[in-house]
Amino acid sequence: MKIETLLSRPEGKNLEFKQDLSSPKNILKTVTAFANTAGGIVLIGIEDGSKAVLGVENPLDEEERLCNLIADSIEPRLAPNVELVNWKGRSLLFVEVYPSALRPHWLKSQGITNGVLVRVGSTNRQADGPLTAEMRRSALNLSYDEEAMPDINPEALDFRVASGLFAGFRDWDDTMAENLHLVTKNQGRLVPTVGGILLFGTQRERYFPDAWIQCGRFNGTNKAEILDQQEIGDHLPLALEKALDFIKKHALRGAVFGELRRKDVWDVPLEAVREALTNAIVHADYSQTGAPLRVSIFDDRIEIENSGLLAGGMTIGDIRDGVSKLRNRVIGRVFKELKLIEQWGSGFQRMSASCRAIDLPEPKMEEIAFRFRVTFSLHKVSSQRRADDIEQKIMELISACEENGGASTQYLSQTVGISTRAIRDRLARMVEAGRVVAIGKSAYDPQKRYLPAKESQS
Repeated sequence: MKIETLLSRPEGKNLEFKQDLSSPKNILKTVTAFANTAGGIVLIGIEDGSKAVLGVENPLDEEERLCNLIADSIEPRLAPNVELVNWKGRSLLFVEVYPSALRPHWLKSQGITNGVLVRVGSTNRQADGPLTAEMRRSALNLSYDEEAMPDINPEALDFRVASGLFAGFRDWDDTMAENLHLVTKNQGRLVPTVGGILLFGTQRERYFPDAWIQCGRFNGTNKAEILDQQEIGDHLPLALEKALDFIKKHALRGAVFGELRRKDVWDVPLEAVREALTNAIVHADYSQTGAPLRVSIFDDRIEIENSGLLAGGMTIGDIRDGVSKLRNRVIGRVFKELKLIEQWGSGFQRMSASCRAIDLPEPKMEEIAFRFRVTFSLHKVSSQRRADDIEQKIMELISACEENGGASTQYLSQTVGISTRAIRDRLARMVEAGRVVAIGKSAYDPQKRYLPAKESQS
């Protein structure tokens, strides 16, 4: 990957800049977190904040030192790709870490209890016991909801509800529960699986107290005043419909009339919201405790949130590209059989299309703490502030110069036809807004160039 491309991106889930090796512990934390999450790149020799390219002194010695630090400080042993790269006469250390099949990794000095780290946004977070166990399952390609619950009898599952839901899709018989992995054999007898209890357990809250949906409608744009709320503890397939009904209750609806019949028109992207709700239920990490799935409705947005980071090795960029990795195979299989999931990997594209159809921006996805959130803005795209014609022209010129290392201030001034000072003022605003990035040997480098800011993959 070109250094210019890396410098044009903000720090995030799989990218971090470091000025030098003066604080090696922070670099070791990042390398460990990358290996435990979705991989990433550490670029050393970049000034904090300004992203000025300073380079690394004594690069050969520092390369050897870093390799030794990684080998001696991280358990199990980790061997990322470490190499020297040259950028405009300055040496940089390029460290590429891949998602590890041996995760979890931890810092030896802190042990497995306190030294396991994961990457959340642009920060490294200490993983707790359930998250460490989830990492181990992910590395072994195991699913938590397929695990047996040997202390519970199959009678703890409500097969009456299950057979009723499957009516019209498949005939329910004595083999269905085992075929769907709602039950599994353990020491010669059938017992429920985690997924079976989560889906159809008669006392699910006893074993999984956070496997329910909390819905709230708030006044304004924060949670200071709640107007309506509902706690949904039904079996998961039924909870999906009740949560959607709560959103419909608080969504405005109009109507258009065709030649034969009336058609309801909602001011929220119901198809996209349903997709996000389904994903939240199917992909939640039910081994985590502390908070239920949440649906929060504000005047300007809808937030849908579930426990758990993205499944092993996944990034938000992967989701946008249609990559899918199922965390809960039992829940996913049942939802697929019930036609609640249509096609793996196409969820984001469908959500975006549903939003565009009513002039709303595409949904925002983010990892917050150890949870995943999808936000739907309710502001029409047509009402959002747009860049003026001059800034749009500047943006087009910068994008056109990307392959050549970016556009200079002088080039932009001459081409756009306004003074250098005016160009600098506009560029400063565009940098602050995150639309472009400045790349140079220092913050005051007169030869620095401008590149389009790349969207973070975190």
